Parts: sequence; structure tokens; C-alpha cells
Amino acid sequence: MKAQDLRTKTKDQLKGDLATLQKEAFNLRFRKASGQLENTARVRQVRRDIARIKTMLSESARAGS
Repeated sequence: MKAQDLRTKTKDQLKGDLATLQKEAFNLRFRKASGQLENTARVRQVRRDIARIKTMLSESARAGS
């Protein structure tokens, strides 16, 4: 997920993507703990995508103030 793609989305779309990624992060952590995680790089990728979305949301909130 690129930051440029995120800038074109609305706040509601970003919040929906954030919720989806947080659920995926939980599932990945659960699978890692149980030893069933195959793609370990996905954990890092999801964490960074969550950070990108949170950054976009805070930037838009700051701009709106």
C-alpha cells in the first residue's frame, strides 16, 4: 500500500482499511504464537500499512483543525 494511494481515499475508507488491517494483524500474531505462520514478512508489512493509515488520518485531522 502506497501513501499516494491512501491520499485519494476518504476518511471513512481509511478507517475501514485500518479496521481490516488491525484484524489481520491480530490474526497474524495469533498464528505466529501457535507456530502456523508461513509468511513472516506479512507481519511487518501490515504494521507499516497501519502506521501509514494512522499518519494519513492524523494529517487530515490536523489540516481540518
